[in-house]
Amino acid sequence: MKALLFDTFGTLVDWRTSLIKAFAELGEEKGWDRPWADLVDEWRALYQPMMDRVRSGELPWTDLDALHRMALAELIPKFGLEALGSDEIDNLTSFWHRLSAWPDSVSGLNRLKRKFILAPLSNGNFSLLLDLGKFAGLPFDAILGCDLFKHYKPDIETYLGACKLLKLSPGEAIMVAAHNYDLAAARDLGLNTAFVPRPAEYGPGQTKDLRPEGPWDFVADNMIDLAGLLGC
Repeated sequence: MKALLFDTFGTLVDWRTSLIKAFAELGEEKGWDRPWADLVDEWRALYQPMMDRVRSGELPWTDLDALHRMALAELIPKFGLEALGSDEIDNLTSFWHRLSAWPDSVSGLNRLKRKFILAPLSNGNFSLLLDLGKFAGLPFDAILGCDLFKHYKPDIETYLGACKLLKLSPGEAIMVAAHNYDLAAARDLGLNTAFVPRPAEYGPGQTKDLRPEGPWDFVADNMIDLAGLLGC
């Protein structure tokens, strides 16, 4: 095994806490009192439906930055944010480029980097992941955004496309994710799999992905634990 491919949102970075904090700071600056956690949760809830519109052909290929902006625009009236201009909406969308890593992510990845090629295999686009990696201090060797393949996970083109770019067979790669569906798709194509649960990803009410739901090759408590399992 030569490379680790990482799901990123939720697996390596704490998107929910980061976004709530960013909106709260905006609200303090603007003097706005809104249920920011509700806004963030509803914004994230539109994530899969927006990508499914692309995967089904309802929308032409549209990268995640654009889908995030479209989803946010749908929520603006509900949360009384009609005063926002276009540039301000763009800035809110860019919050996804500035998410903090889970406490174990950077140290765990630095250990894993001693032995493996590290790259995100994320539904994020290339520029988003590049910015996010720099902001969060994630020591990637390469960036594999879904805009390189013009497909979103779990389409087979994403997993096999990543292996092709790295000139690896699927069996030489490990897909690392906190989401069972992602690992199931990768395993069906011959990739190795590693499950790292993030039980706080969706906040205190999280009900899914709390435990492994398949015969994954590795199950780790966090990235530091995964490094130990892989001899790093």
